Amino acid sequence: MQSILPSTCKFMAVVKANAYGHGDVQIAKELNRAGIFSFAVATLAEGVTLRKHGIKGDILILGYTHPKDIPSLKRYRLIQTVVDYSYAAMLEDIGEKIRVHVKVDTGMHRLGESYSHIDNLKAIFGCKHLLIEGIYTHLSAADSLRSSDVAYTRQQIGRFYDAINQISHSGYAIPRIHIQSSYGVLNYPELDCDYVRVGIALYGAYSHPQDQTKVSVDLLPVMAVKARVSAVKEIPAGDAVSYGRDYVASRPMKIAVVAIGYADGLPRNALDSQGQVLIHGHRAPIVGKICMDQLMIDVTDIPGVAQGDTVTIWGQDGTEQITAEQVAANSNTITNELVSRIGSRLERVYIRHKQAK
Repeated sequence: MQSILPSTCKFMAVVKANAYGHGDVQIAKELNRAGIFSFAVATLAEGVTLRKHGIKGDILILGYTHPKDIPSLKRYRLIQTVVDYSYAAMLEDIGEKIRVHVKVDTGMHRLGESYSHIDNLKAIFGCKHLLIEGIYTHLSAADSLRSSDVAYTRQQIGRFYDAINQISHSGYAIPRIHIQSSYGVLNYPELDCDYVRVGIALYGAYSHPQDQTKVSVDLLPVMAVKARVSAVKEIPAGDAVSYGRDYVASRPMKIAVVAIGYADGLPRNALDSQGQVLIHGHRAPIVGKICMDQLMIDVTDIPGVAQGDTVTIWGQDGTEQITAEQVAANSNTITNELVSRIGSRLERVYIRHKQAK
């Protein structure tokens, strides 16, 4: 990702939501070892967790922090996003120096002071107690190459720079700028910014398996999800499997019960015509409804399946591979949601790639 960016642009690793389910502390430590010292999180608690575990560098809170918790910003050396003008005024009234980045709403209509409220933006920059170290926006359709979405993204970018120019013409120094998230980098790498906020691509995945981008990069998935076979049983034709009796065996079958379910983050609706897992290097279809703690698979034609065997929910087994993007698409969601919902009771085992330095 860094190789397609201007040399002056720094990498801001987005490690919110437990680093998209990968484990925020472990991921951030590895990034520190790789020379990354700028991070983005969603909440104060996420930032505090990183600091308590020795993560070095700048940590930007992208979301709202309640006024009662503002003292923790200084205590843990965190940077707060100014979510709008009224929030800036509240921070200013505290009367203490607070490190911030200013968010500009250019059309996402989530957080940020509107690009059209120039007087409010100037007033934010005029706050004496706010140490403004950055200004940024978020692109709502950067993942799409449809002409209408590209036009809207260009409009957002134009709105952002127009607001910056007006702030600058009023005599205020413009701090470090960041616009792009993962797809902003992949589709608009030419933007001259000081940071890029890389999220899902950092973990070697796209949001959708069919996504096309202007720039092609070799993304390697960081996460594989595996579980154990807890039981193997034979059932006669005509018997039903799992809740609701929706799946009925059309022939005598061998069923393996796998110790993972929707409480672990696997979507309950992951079962459709392509709902599969890998075992012994073969694809095995999921049968019956996914339960809270278990799911069942058809291993009738896969020899030697036994209790304790490893099942790959997504990842690689032999020459076969199921990607997180495919599982997400089968579940009518995006990879970002799928991986960030991985439950805490799944043990995370970290293995450094042999080519990693």
